[in-house]
Parts: sequence; structure tokens; C-alpha cells
Amino acid sequence: MSSSRQQGATARQIMTQTFALLSAIVLGGALIAGIALPAVTAAGTAINAGTTVFEGVPEDLGYTEPSEQSVILASDGSVLARFYSENRIVVSSDQISQHMKDAAVSIEDRRFYEHNGVDVQGIVGALVSNLTGSSLSGGSSITQQYVRNALIEQGRISGDDAEIDEATEKSIGRKINEARYAISIEKTMSKDEILTGYLNLAQFGRSEYGVEAAAQRYFSKSAEDLSIAEAATLAGITQSPARWDPIKHPEDAQTRRNTVLGTMLTNGYIDQEEHDKAVDTPIEDTLKISDPQNGCGDAGTSAYFCEYVVQDVLQDDSWGADKDDRVSQLYRGGLTIQSTIDPKAQKAAYDSIVAEIPVGDGSGTKMALSSIEPGTGHIKAMAQNTKYGNGDIGSDTTTVNLNAGVSMKGGSGRQSGSTFKVFTLIEWLRQGHTAYESINSNSGTIPASSFTSSCAPEQLADYKFTNLEGKGGGQMTVLESTRQSVNGSFVHMASQLDMCNIGNIAQDLGVQRGDGEDWRYIPAQVLGANDIAPMSMANAAASLAADGKACKPLSFTSIKDVEGEDVVTKEPDCEQVLDPEIARETTSVLKNVVQNGATGESAQVPGREVAGKTGTSNNDYDAWFMGYTPQLATAIWHGHPEGQIPMIGSTINGRYYYEVYGGLFPAQVFSDYLPQALEGEAAESFTAPSRNVTKNPNPPKPQPKEESDGGGGSSSSDDDEDSDSGDSDDGGDSDNGGGSEDDDD
Repeated sequence: MSSSRQQGATARQIMTQTFALLSAIVLGGALIAGIALPAVTAAGTAINAGTTVFEGVPEDLGYTEPSEQSVILASDGSVLARFYSENRIVVSSDQISQHMKDAAVSIEDRRFYEHNGVDVQGIVGALVSNLTGSSLSGGSSITQQYVRNALIEQGRISGDDAEIDEATEKSIGRKINEARYAISIEKTMSKDEILTGYLNLAQFGRSEYGVEAAAQRYFSKSAEDLSIAEAATLAGITQSPARWDPIKHPEDAQTRRNTVLGTMLTNGYIDQEEHDKAVDTPIEDTLKISDPQNGCGDAGTSAYFCEYVVQDVLQDDSWGADKDDRVSQLYRGGLTIQSTIDPKAQKAAYDSIVAEIPVGDGSGTKMALSSIEPGTGHIKAMAQNTKYGNGDIGSDTTTVNLNAGVSMKGGSGRQSGSTFKVFTLIEWLRQGHTAYESINSNSGTIPASSFTSSCAPEQLADYKFTNLEGKGGGQMTVLESTRQSVNGSFVHMASQLDMCNIGNIAQDLGVQRGDGEDWRYIPAQVLGANDIAPMSMANAAASLAADGKACKPLSFTSIKDVEGEDVVTKEPDCEQVLDPEIARETTSVLKNVVQNGATGESAQVPGREVAGKTGTSNNDYDAWFMGYTPQLATAIWHGHPEGQIPMIGSTINGRYYYEVYGGLFPAQVFSDYLPQALEGEAAESFTAPSRNVTKNPNPPKPQPKEESDGGGGSSSSDDDEDSDSGDSDDGGDSDNGGGSEDDDD
């Protein structure tokens, strides 16, 4: 078909539709009242202007639930972040200033309260303009505009682009449909409901939808508090959000505002004095701009926790049809997600980290801290010394959550070093041993045949390990071996146990590989060969603090819909995975690590009882401290997240360090952080076990001095003994998975 014929067909369609609408208007009040519309549609082809013009009106059109922003709240109710496809906050009629309603009616539809959905005078004026060469727009009542915005919103929500195109096409047919829909809606909704719906749907800026979001954007206040001048500014924007943008085009916006004020005066909504005062106010003097952020970038130092919540919400298949549906509801459903983060603890975590290792420190080292509440699994803090934003994992700006594993948009985990010795200690005590027993602490090689791995015997191999120079050698008590984190002692202990029991109890208590791969039950696991994320290690510490009750980490406790109804509620999901007595015995040993002369002495918190364990992997690649009180469990990691890079000989925060280990920065951060995180909470004590595993009730009688050979290399099990501080050792055969460690002063 030729271009001229196409143009001719279009012209005929327009003339037919125009005649149809004019015919309807000629019928007068009957059409407007909506009671004679069936007769009109049967009057002939002139009224039937196209097969779709007078189809049935959608029954629920007037009740379209617009897309609304969702929010994540901190535990104190403050907003962490907002998520939206359209920045909209739906409000009720009484939450909108009367000035705003008056301004909208005055400039958009001054006969709004008189007509029944279609303003005949307005349409005739628009048609005259259209037929004389102007655009196919204008003349729409507020009700018709509400119809158009509702249809567009329905298309957005359903993802139906054709529906959006149909609702926005420039044609008389679209105008006729709007008129019919408007008449129908006026039968089921009051004027105030329609006006409120219109003000909640209308676009007031490039990304501001609805009057509440617009009021907060331009004036940093609620729509119910808008002044006459502010209301006139917003009412003027909707005609052309780009042209009348008061931020980008303040002069044009002021001109448009004053036009609105003039109509408000003419229509009797304001008096001359109010008009003159508003006109004389420069628009710049009324603006107080807020910059709304979309997503976790607005959560500040809690951004990584925010991202963890998002992943948790989207992966939770207890609600929503599927993940796509959950994403849609997050960005359009007006959800309120109550998270577990404690702003006080979060601030303390971040401040403590950056005080020791600032963001962008020349060392390039990073630090991550996770805190969990024992007995509930509630995540209370999650911080790292990086800025949230696009960047590689080792960058100062990154979206990678160093506290989490890959399944939660985190890293693949790091070798946990001697912190993993805790699980060998647990199994040692479970098998009836005590911490005052002596064990061979020598370094060396233990053949595969000396180890037991009931679930994975094929993973066993000869294991070569070493002690740090000056640490270990000969017989040592398990208690002192734990205090000084001696590799040899724990490998020899593990050779008397089942590797599978050690690995499984770690997993039962909450430890997971950060990369999601299968657990490796190799001998090197004893010294931390499996890569673990800090959140995982904090969860295990929380399980010990809760006397062996392991709870799944919880980042949020509820999701509510726009009506405040529960969509999801989360209760602690806990299981007793370890005999409480064994957990208490373990804690009684680990309390000795956080004492003078032990590797974790820097983690002491005056006035509070603390248990914990330090850890350092081979070549100071990774430094750790996991510690807990009855009220809070924390794991802290320090290293280079981008790879196995030694921290030996590092200059950190302007000071040179020959060695970097878990008892240094991680332990110090713990000591700084915990008092702030628990400020205002009374100190609690651990429950003592019924069996004292740290002191021998029947110690051997001391031998006469002259009979001593002097070379035993044994160490006293006295809890208060001072000893030289220093890393215990590194060890672990790379052929067996890299082994770790160990540890620190």
C-alpha cells in the first residue's frame, strides 16, 4: 500500500472516530451520566467507531494497586534501603495536603467536581484544537487521566508492552475508551477516591511517581505538609515532567508554578494575599532536595548486609510463585522487610574495623566482621573496610560481600587457620578426653594409615606439618596447646579421632564452605584447609555460646505487604546439635585463649567473660579471630581477598609489621567492637560444665628437682601462666589441601 493511501486510511479513521465522539457528546447528559451509553453504542456505525472502542470496561480498573517501593528496615525501625521500579509511596487521602488537591483540580480539571467523568467543554475545546492542526491531546478530565495512568500501570505490572502502547497512543479511539472507562469509574468511586488515586499514580519527575515520593524528593517533607507554593509546583509538573523539572529548569518551573497559582486564585482556592505571597517566593527558596537511592547503595556501611537480605528474601521459596515473582514484588509490591541488623552494633563494627585498617589502606588488606546472636541466629552486624559499588573483589570499592559465601553474592571463603582447631577440641572432649591430658606436640609427618576417616577414606594421605619455631615440642597439655595454638598437638589429637566426626560437627554447628563445594575430610582440615566465610564461622561460635544449639542465620524476621499483612514470618530455626555439657566444656577451655600470655590476649574485654580462638594460615595469608560471649558471637577475618598474598612484612595503617596474625588486628578489633556493640546490656557469664576439663583433680606428684631431666618441653596448664607470645606455626602439606597454619600472639 502506498504512503498516500496509508495516510488516507488514517485520516478516515480519525474522522470516523472524531464523528463518533462528537455524536456521543451531542447526546449530552445521557452519555455523561452513563445511563444511555448502551443506546449510544447501538445507534449505528458512527458510534461504533472501531471494534474495540466500546468493549466492556475492566471491572477492577478503578482499583489498580500501583507499583510501590519496598523498604528494608533495621531492627530499630529505621530505613536501610528502598527498592522500586517506580519511586512511589502510596498514601491515603488524609495524607495529602488540601492545597495539593486544590492545585491539581485547578490546573488539570476545574470542573472535576461537576462532571461525571468526562468534561464536555474540555473535550470540545481540545477537538477544535486538534482539527485545526494541533496535537491529539488535551481535554482529558482527571478521571480520564487516572484511567490512562491505571492502564499504563497495569501494563507495567504485567509486563505487557502492548497494553502500555495502547494506553499511550495518540488517537481519538484511545480518547473514546478513556471517556467510557471514566464514566464507569465515576459510578463506583467517589471524587476524593479518584483524585487520591490520580495523585498516587501521576508522574511528578524523571523517576518520581505519586505525590508523596515527589514531596519527599523536592521538599524533603510529606505530601500532607505541602504549602500552597509547593503544591502548585508539583501540580504544574505533571503536564511535562521533563520540561517543568524544578531542579533542572527552575525558571521554567517557577513560571509554570505561577500559572497554577493564577488558576487557584481564579477558581477561588486561594485569596489574593496567598497568591501574591506564593508568587513572590523564588522557587529555589522552597526546594530542599533529597536524592532517593534505589537499592542497597543507600544503606551506607550496612550495604553488604542489605545485599545479604535481598539474596535471602529472593531465595526463600516459602513465598511468591517463583524467583521472578519475588523480584517483581520486591521492586513493585510495597513490601516492608524487617531485618535483624542492630544499628548500634553495625556502627561499632564498621568503626572498629576502619580505625585499625582504614578504607583504601596502602597495605591493600581487607577486613570483614560478622556478628550473630546466640540462640536466635539473628545477624546483628556485618561490616568490611570497603565501599559498596562496582569493582573487583580486591578493590576498595566492590559489591562482593567478604563475610558471605558465593551463594549470597560473597567470596569463595578463606582458609580458617587455627580457628578450626576448635572442632578437633570438641571431638576430643566428646570422646571423653580432657584438656589437662598431655599430648605429643612435635611436628613431623604422620602416615595416612594413622588417621581414620570413616566417611571418606580415599581422601587420606600422609600429612606433613610443622610448628612455629620456639613453640611446641615434647608433651604438652591440651589446654596449653590450645592457649598457644600448637599445630603438632592438634594433628596428633586428630590422629586419635575420626576425621569425619571433626568435619561433621563443624558443619552441624554451622560451618560451610564458602565456595559451596563438598567438604574435604583430609588431615589438613584440622589446621583449616577448607575455605570458610566469616559469617559461617560466626555461626559456629554462636552455636557454642548457645550451649550447642545451632540456629540458621537469620537476616530478616518478616515481610509485610502494603496492607501491613504478613507475607512471611521467620522464627529462629534451631536444633540441639551438640550435648550442652560438651559445649560448656569447650567454652571453658576457649576462655583460656583470651587471657594473658595466650594467643588471644588482645581480645580481652574488661568486665565481660569471653571465649575465643585465633587463627593464621600459611605465610600469613589469612588472620582470624572468632570470639563470643553469652550474648553475641563474632568472627573477624583479615587478609587479601583477591588471592593468597602473604601479609608478612606489611605496612598497615602506617606501621610496619614483620608478621600479621589472628592475635593482632582481628583480636584487637574484637576487643574494641564488643563493648560498643553490647553497651547498655548487663554482662552475663557462661554456664559452667559439671565436669572440670581444665584442671586435673588428681595431679601427679612433683618429682624431686634433682630427678628432673629438665628437657621435657612441657608447659604448665595453669590458666594464669604468662608465656612468650607468638605464632604457633604453619603447617600442612599442599598435596593434602594446603593445610594451614598457625597462630598468633
